Amino acid sequence: MSLTLTPARRRTAAAVLTAALLVPLAACGNSDDTGKAAPGPSGSASGAPAANLTVLAAASLTDVFKTAGAAYEKSHPGTKLTFSFAGSQELVAQVSQGSPADVLVTADTKSMDKVKADTGTPAIIAKNRLVIATGEGNPYKVDDLKDLADTKLKVVLAAPEVPAGKYSTQILDAQKVTVKPVSQEPNVRAVLSKVELGEADAGLVYKTDAASAADKVDAVEIPDDQNAIAKYPAATIKDSENAEAAAAFVAWLSSHEGQKILQDAGFQKP
Repeated sequence: MSLTLTPARRRTAAAVLTAALLVPLAACGNSDDTGKAAPGPSGSASGAPAANLTVLAAASLTDVFKTAGAAYEKSHPGTKLTFSFAGSQELVAQVSQGSPADVLVTADTKSMDKVKADTGTPAIIAKNRLVIATGEGNPYKVDDLKDLADTKLKVVLAAPEVPAGKYSTQILDAQKVTVKPVSQEPNVRAVLSKVELGEADAGLVYKTDAASAADKVDAVEIPDDQNAIAKYPAATIKDSENAEAAAAFVAWLSSHEGQKILQDAGFQKP
């Protein structure tokens, strides 16, 4: 797309790219016939303006952001959050192409840096770490990273361009472990799914992902000195038509309520 297009035209042209990915939460409050939330007399309890916000968020935030979104809508009457979850590299591409959105949250700082011209100043809202996900009961007795080099083991990793894939490569290289994955997935949730379904014997995922499927997979801890820490930056998108409301949501993620939800889900303090 030509860089000379205005932000409004960029948003219009890219709308189709994100529509299929959007995961709407039930709206709190009424909507007018334009589809935008109708603000109440006083906006919300926090004083932030009511708005329809689209949040592009890393796939590993899927479960916790649905919980966080419901809590935010409850305390901000008239605000509706719609989430689009994908690999951070896909989200960055959407922002670069002018997709209509208000907030971006990635699973690493490098991805966010790629669109710094399109976003406000990011804030780290959480941290995470990797674990080895195995089938329930750990049938192949995977104990550490070195076990993933066993060629009889079907291992799945996130693709190298995905933050989880980059972290996986980083820690495997540091331990001089060579893994030949049977597939490389577009996001970390796809890795988890392969293990859940028995299509893979093991995979590297975030600790919070494994916890979200604790009844289907086991999580083998990776020692701190062999692990990588994932940082999640959140930022407003400069083209947002709801700048004040977007900034309020980003700030809320670092608030006591937002942090409690994130940490209850297993994310680490920022």
